[in-house]
Amino acid sequence: MSDVLRAPAELKYAEELDWLESVDDSPKPFAWRLSPKMIRLFVLGSERADGLDREISQKWFGDRSIVERAIVTLASDRGLLLIGDPGTGKSWLAELLAAAISRNSTLVVQGTAGTTEDHIKYSWNVSMVIAKGQSRESMIPSPIMTAMEAGSIGRFEELTRSTSDVQDALISILSEKYISVPELDSDGIVFAKPGFSVIATANSRDRGVNDLSSALKRRFNFVRIPVVTNKKSEAEIVRFRTEELLRRHQIELDVPPTLLDVLLRSFGDLRAAAAAAGSDDEKLESALSTAEQIGVLEDAVLHSNFFGERALTARTLASSLVGSLARREPEDLAILNKYLHGVVEPRSKDEGGDWPEFLDGGRDTIATLS
Repeated sequence: MSDVLRAPAELKYAEELDWLESVDDSPKPFAWRLSPKMIRLFVLGSERADGLDREISQKWFGDRSIVERAIVTLASDRGLLLIGDPGTGKSWLAELLAAAISRNSTLVVQGTAGTTEDHIKYSWNVSMVIAKGQSRESMIPSPIMTAMEAGSIGRFEELTRSTSDVQDALISILSEKYISVPELDSDGIVFAKPGFSVIATANSRDRGVNDLSSALKRRFNFVRIPVVTNKKSEAEIVRFRTEELLRRHQIELDVPPTLLDVLLRSFGDLRAAAAAAGSDDEKLESALSTAEQIGVLEDAVLHSNFFGERALTARTLASSLVGSLARREPEDLAILNKYLHGVVEPRSKDEGGDWPEFLDGGRDTIATLS
């Protein structure tokens, strides 16, 4: 799939999925391609105790119980709602689960203020309707309806970003498991096949934007994805994503562990400062999520490859951090400048290493942006 900018999980890991399916002799719910045990193994990676003839890579970094509860929910009659802060891997977990269960993770509705009921149910090919009238052939099924007809997993990203009337269109789908098409005289009901379910995601920071109704909440099992606080786990996530980036761009560039530690400690410091802040004006606008940390490193790696000396430096990393996190001027620049003078400057004197160069790079970038 080298000619695809971003291959979905079922294509990216097709060889692994094929192999797991070939050795999977455990019971499978409905028409699932893999058993629950193999799905967990696909997502979390294999261990020596699993006794497999080959290693399965870990793709999502989080608590084992979260993955297990998500899989059990999808084997039931209820939908799965993954809820958490930005950058906690909700969408990636949803994609991996859909890929392992259905070998199709692309049946996705993206929730926005502009999402309509048509995006959830169906619409019409206007030219075909004019020429031949309304029929199943002239109907354009939504990704959710396509998943129903195939007995597959449908996904709804950022559910709370869509309006309440759009959300309510999901209630009958999740409870009755069919969509009525009143425009058709015959064949006017599309029934879901066994195996159909919906994985939705919601940003916990969007609470109050378009809250879910109590009726819709009852149709979902809520699985909360916590923010990664373990430094070792976060380092593994950042390293995993960076290696993917380097492979995708065919870049041969070393990311020294010492610089990765500088990045992790910097985000830890900034999160602690945000937690202690007395008002929003004293906090960075950035959520300081793991995903944003990956974005900072990605920006630094690409800059080093294209415009640097094909080696990641502390100066480039600091420049990327300031440039990525300074979204408000002058508030964010003032917060970052305070961090550099109050934390990084003393640390560069006490510890040395990459910190003096990191300090200089941050100062120079702030001076350029100010």
